[in-house]
Amino acid sequence: MLLVESLLGSFSAEATYIEDVFSTWLYTGTGASQTITNGINLSGNGGMVWIKSRSASTSNFLFDTARGATKEINSDTTDTEATLTNSLTAFNPTCFTVSSAAGIGVNAATYASWTFRKQPQFFDVVTYTGNGANRIISHRLGSVPGCIMIKRTDTTAAWAVYHRSLANTQYMVLNTTAAAATGATYWNSTTPTSSVFSLGTSTDVNANGGTYVAYLFAHDAGSFGATGTNNVISCGSYTGNASFTGPTVTLGYEPQWLLVKRATGGTADWYLFDTMRGMPTYSQNNIYLVPNSAFNEGSPVTWINPSATGFNITGADANINANGSTYIYIAIRRGPMKTPTTGTSVFGLSARTGTGANVTVTGGQTDDAVLIKRRDVATGGLISSRLTGSTYMTPSSTAVAANTGATILQTNPWDVMDGVKVGTTSTITNASGSTYINYLFRRAPGFFDVMCYVGNGGTNIVNHNLGVSPEMIITKSLSAVDPWQVNFPVQGRYATLNTSDAGFSSTMPVTSTTINVNSNAGNNPGEDYVAYLFATCPGISKIGSYTGTGTTNQINCGFTGGARFVLIKRTNSAGDWYYWDTARGIVAGNDPYLLMNSANEEVTTTDYIDTYSSGFELSSTAPSALNANGSSYIFLAIA
Repeated sequence: MLLVESLLGSFSAEATYIEDVFSTWLYTGTGASQTITNGINLSGNGGMVWIKSRSASTSNFLFDTARGATKEINSDTTDTEATLTNSLTAFNPTCFTVSSAAGIGVNAATYASWTFRKQPQFFDVVTYTGNGANRIISHRLGSVPGCIMIKRTDTTAAWAVYHRSLANTQYMVLNTTAAAATGATYWNSTTPTSSVFSLGTSTDVNANGGTYVAYLFAHDAGSFGATGTNNVISCGSYTGNASFTGPTVTLGYEPQWLLVKRATGGTADWYLFDTMRGMPTYSQNNIYLVPNSAFNEGSPVTWINPSATGFNITGADANINANGSTYIYIAIRRGPMKTPTTGTSVFGLSARTGTGANVTVTGGQTDDAVLIKRRDVATGGLISSRLTGSTYMTPSSTAVAANTGATILQTNPWDVMDGVKVGTTSTITNASGSTYINYLFRRAPGFFDVMCYVGNGGTNIVNHNLGVSPEMIITKSLSAVDPWQVNFPVQGRYATLNTSDAGFSSTMPVTSTTINVNSNAGNNPGEDYVAYLFATCPGISKIGSYTGTGTTNQINCGFTGGARFVLIKRTNSAGDWYYWDTARGIVAGNDPYLLMNSANEEVTTTDYIDTYSSGFELSSTAPSALNANGSSYIFLAIA
């Protein structure tokens, strides 16, 4: 027991999630001190922050709590450690503070930061002084490291990288494009263990009197999530095939951060991708940075296609997929992993007036999907998601996914920490003086998920990460003119979102990890699809059904402060898809409504829905499309 405590440090039985220990955070420099509040506690737990300018050619800066704030090293150079008093100036319980240094906080420059908190089975930071002789170094990762990156800090030296996919006689260099090299003086030909790693006599890792910092990354070590068994970081490899149908890497989770390097067969840069800057599935405009280079963000490439269980290589470029070459990677799981406890943490809504100029529509949280509808003029709405990139579709239309450059959605519209960036169009999203309603959704276990898949015309079992069986599944072909199809597996119904048809009985097998995509959900061979999955999350969302009464009808959703959003569809007869929200008004008087299946402007002169603390109330004036006596209805409500 004492040995376990000495290795892992103070350990709490409380569950740990990826969002507790890792963050990708994008920010814009101010030329002055600013706080980056990402919710990661480095001052209490220790860890590392990696910062790279996206808009300028400046070095990658790495800071860690073991060496202290202002002490920087660069992943793209052999330079010694430097002290920059105006760089990263403090590690705090929920944030870190940066100032005005070049590459850190220049006014109007854009930056990406990646924060790694020390945590058993995820990440560790070790500092040591070399002795020039074969030796072992203790660590507190609590599992066998999958990758170790070491940098000498007292003088110039190359970075040395150990990776579990290579032999323990091999090493790589983080600051160069070189392939794996053989050198027993790096790791002493010894594989690390869950408590130590070995060093040889190379001055890059163990010069007598030299000072060093080592960053240790775990591999498939479990210990995360509510059960304490989920993996959140993987260090693996794949073999290239030079095909656009490249290798498939199975992680068991969807990645949010990916570092890839060619290890054999030729030279290549190290490539770093993340979902905040842009790593979509559909359209595949992957935005990358290069840890071994000061270059700013490169032009988008079509190399990486994340999935619910890993990633696929979709480019034939030798940098990522040369035939027969080995590529190593570090992958980190997408979050959040926690089931939400408040509706405002996963669903934001706002009414706004268009400006005719580029603007970011915010939701109060990091968002993954958006629905925008113009209210004052008959105009089709917009649905888009982080996973499908800069493309969008219209819920009342069967049209394929469109990409209009920077007019409807700005270029790379999801590279913001809160919301989505809309453009200058005069119709759909931002006409000057026009009124709009915005709904922004965050993917979270038990509430909402987004997934993409390819139809096959037959049995098609597709993975998802909702964590529970979905109760409402909205699917649409991205690549073909097809209807929107909405399945309610619990009720055994499906209907089309872009029509008022009553819908049909259906059987759609679902589990907490898969859906069996049949013809009722969209499954034409070779077509690309997106699916939006919802579930009942206690106190936050409710998918259910009710029977109309023709009189006042209270629908109990288990909420405590009433519904902020309500969508209703009649199922025993034709009826529109009505929706309301509290931003426009769910009150005792008239309540504006819109229709998913119609481009029409909102109707403001009716009182069909009223407040009810446990959910929502249908008034006695509601029409048969909402509350006919004895008729059946399906709804989605969000608190």
